[in-house]
Amino acid sequence: MDDVLLAGDSKRQRRSGNFPPSMWEEHLQALLANSDDLMNKENSSEQEEEHYERLKEEVRKMLITNETDHGDKSNPYRQKLDLIDTIQRLGVAYHFESEIEAILLSLRMELEEKDGGHEELHKAALLFRLLRQLGHCVSCDMFNKFKDQDGDFKKSLQKDVQGLLSFYEAANYRFHDEDILEEAMNFTASQLLSMLPNLDNFWSTKVKQALKLPIQKTPSRVGARRFISLYQQDILHNTILLKFAKLNFNMLQRLYQNELSIIAKWWKNLDRPKKFPFARDRMIENYFWILAVYFEPKYSLARISLSQVINVVSIVDDIYDTYGFLDELVLFTDSIERWHISASDQLPSYMNNCYLEMLNVYSKIEERLSNQGKSNQISYGISSMKELVRAYFEEAKWMYSKDVPNFEEYMKVALMSSTYKMLPINSLVCMGEFVTEATLDWMDKTPLLIRAASIICRLMDDIADSEWAKERGQDASAVECYMKQYGTSKQETLIELRKQLANAWKDINKECFNPTSVTPMFVLERILNFVRIMHLLYESGNDAYTNPTKEGKDLIISILFDRVPL
Repeated sequence: MDDVLLAGDSKRQRRSGNFPPSMWEEHLQALLANSDDLMNKENSSEQEEEHYERLKEEVRKMLITNETDHGDKSNPYRQKLDLIDTIQRLGVAYHFESEIEAILLSLRMELEEKDGGHEELHKAALLFRLLRQLGHCVSCDMFNKFKDQDGDFKKSLQKDVQGLLSFYEAANYRFHDEDILEEAMNFTASQLLSMLPNLDNFWSTKVKQALKLPIQKTPSRVGARRFISLYQQDILHNTILLKFAKLNFNMLQRLYQNELSIIAKWWKNLDRPKKFPFARDRMIENYFWILAVYFEPKYSLARISLSQVINVVSIVDDIYDTYGFLDELVLFTDSIERWHISASDQLPSYMNNCYLEMLNVYSKIEERLSNQGKSNQISYGISSMKELVRAYFEEAKWMYSKDVPNFEEYMKVALMSSTYKMLPINSLVCMGEFVTEATLDWMDKTPLLIRAASIICRLMDDIADSEWAKERGQDASAVECYMKQYGTSKQETLIELRKQLANAWKDINKECFNPTSVTPMFVLERILNFVRIMHLLYESGNDAYTNPTKEGKDLIISILFDRVPL
């Protein structure tokens, strides 16, 4: 169908998002030119593989014995905790999950036998964090012993940089009503800031990184790349562990580049410049987003599939947000609800192209799931896509009517349009054999974990994007709706919304606290990882997806393209 015309046959003026172009043309061309070479290099040589496996077994031996040169040899308990923490932060813990779980459970029993924990703050805080990371029950009451008779944290802690830093990281896992951890956040952050001028380069870097992006809010690959560089500066670093982490990082990077070359070919064949010139070109940013959700090698096919899904969603978002006329959006929404190739006949050509590609992407996912005996799971992905475009359509109607709804009405729709229900559901669908239908049923009901993730995504996006959205004619945002309903200034509104963000993080922490057979930890982690990448890209107050920065590009290059020197 040709572009729809108004009465009188005069062409309507389409809006433009004025989106910055892609920053990745050179890298994209290299991926396309070297795709065959990348596929050949994906598999290491037999000699490299043997060396890698030998190092891995040496690290495993360190875990299950006390034979390690890592950390404080005079304190085996602390030594083991530090080793586990280092393995996790270097991004190689996925090789040793059962060993780490067993050790931490053993240390937890020892903690309980000590009736309240350890006298050393670093040790107590580190064990607390490591256990909570795995979803185990551990009470924050163990930190009461670090207070004096007046209820203040002991003055002796003020010079313990390692203890304070570990306590700060632990406090980022707090739940609602855990007052001592709330106090710890303020106390440790204040003390660490005051200590910065007197710290050496190693500790100064460590503290600055933590204050800007604590472990709980750091995507795994980003944390691993930064920690490899930092750990190398530690005079007590374990050379075997460091070598293994570097090899692991580079081996995974080769896999990611191969996946990117596959997606780049698909993206090129999609012909965005001709078919969707109005849409953001964020193919590599989208892959980086999905890589943050699951980095492990076994999820390679899931990453490729979900990367295609998120690229299609980005185009759909730009159709609803900027390019589509309201009467066209009625047709587009109807076609997606019908979900059949025959429904494309009613669409303008640009919508038709997008619609057919959407069907094609999901058809390929369904084919792969069918081979795994999981074809029924595709319905959850399709249903969540329909739910998403209904929300997009409601927002489009607000925009065309210049309506600014009240905050609660806005959030009801905007949490869905945040994509942070749709994308997590699709991330599990793409995992296929690893996920059960019971888990998808749970997620489809919008549990608190999904709602909290959606709140964080929506509020961070709106805080970063409110002025940009107004320039595009979109008056409805969390910021604008709250100000209108409650008569607050923008500054007052931002303070309130940031409180809601902090509360949503507490919900995230609590909901990841008790994994079950329906919601195992590896499922909960996917949702947490979606929140982590959102925080990383938007925490500066800038929409780094719509308006990419050099800093963001450099970060992605360090993960996907620059090898770690061995």
